[in-house]
Amino acid sequence: MKRRSGGRTVLRSLAGVLAATLVLTTAACGDDGPGDQGGVAEAGPTGVDDGSELTLWTRAPLEKQAKLLVEAYNAGHQNKVKLTVVPNDDYVAKVGAAAGSGGLPDLFAADIVYVPNWVNQGLFQDLSANIDGLGFKDSINKGHLSAGTRDGKAHVLPFVLDLSMLFWNKQLFKDAGLDPEKAPASLEEYAAAAKAVQAAKKPGVYGTAAGLNCGGCLVFTWFPSVWAAGGEVLSEDGTEAKLADETAQKVYSTWADLWKSGAVLPASSGETGPTWTAAFTEGKVGLMFYPATLLSSTPFDVGVAGIPGPGGGASTFVGGDGIGVSKDSEKAAQAWNFLSWMMSEEAQVEVLAKNKDVVSRSDLANNKYAAQDPRLVTINQVAGKGDTPVALNFQQAFNAPGSPWLTLVRNQVLNGSGDLQKDNKEITGVLQQ
Repeated sequence: MKRRSGGRTVLRSLAGVLAATLVLTTAACGDDGPGDQGGVAEAGPTGVDDGSELTLWTRAPLEKQAKLLVEAYNAGHQNKVKLTVVPNDDYVAKVGAAAGSGGLPDLFAADIVYVPNWVNQGLFQDLSANIDGLGFKDSINKGHLSAGTRDGKAHVLPFVLDLSMLFWNKQLFKDAGLDPEKAPASLEEYAAAAKAVQAAKKPGVYGTAAGLNCGGCLVFTWFPSVWAAGGEVLSEDGTEAKLADETAQKVYSTWADLWKSGAVLPASSGETGPTWTAAFTEGKVGLMFYPATLLSSTPFDVGVAGIPGPGGGASTFVGGDGIGVSKDSEKAAQAWNFLSWMMSEEAQVEVLAKNKDVVSRSDLANNKYAAQDPRLVTINQVAGKGDTPVALNFQQAFNAPGSPWLTLVRNQVLNGSGDLQKDNKEITGVLQQ
């Protein structure tokens, strides 16, 4: 049974993360943090809707979904939520400063990569009793729930899910003599398809692409290949890397072969994250592992499937943001009213699904809007097969510039050098700090 947490995040400055962590630790640490005291059970099943003003912070990449949810809630409730959208690169520092001064908003969202640390530091209130009272609790995405669970107490709910999926350009498949309606069923078939697109020799077109200088991109897209084949990337407690295991080695060797064959977009080697999906969106890449949230903005016909592993299977990295009630909120019952509504069928289907976003409840996967586009049903269903690894030091080990994970991948795929066991131990060393 995989334990879940961690998550994908846009590449950030490691120095900024460490500085923010110091502020947060000063603000709330240990078992006596405000987030461990009481909770919001007194709010009742749906909380209190009495005309209170609530404050909510989110980071800029989630602005579209956050605005849709807030506008819909405000239109149907006496309570009113005031949304603040913070630039992505400023978010961690802003939360850190507010935590230190007792100035957190009533509600705030957090990239899944930060949730375990922020829960550990007491920044969220305990929502366990409230979540237990939801009749659909068992259908809520387990990756996000687990990320916010500490000592058996749940502190966050899923806000927005961001999944990694296999996308392919149907026209480029046709041009390469491939079946445009058939997804590669294994990582080996994926590589063969990429080489076939490359062999078609269309000007400026490459078989596949990846963010080979972006640790977060590689976590988001390559970890699922390991899971799909039944492998693990971390130990249960998140303190030991398993990225030198046999399954992971097959992933590296497949990509090393693709790189040597010339089927990978050359710019991939230096891609640090900001434009890692651009070439596919421009129709210059045959297939790649890609964010599901970009389906609605991809301007041509694409196929969508779960990410395959060596020998087959399918999985996804369940990223995105969780949301909870902050330690500083004095309106916990009202904040729960927003959260309980956010998880309702009304919000999940009529707000998120209607706008082609992934729902956070498996029982709503095949909703009326998703049913209009089988690809959305596929995305929602694969979400239940996905994972998010638990590690308090996930950012430093994997996503930070120059992380040991990035060194491992570049050695194995681009450089054809390095000691895999040693590089894996370097990751473990950071996880155990």
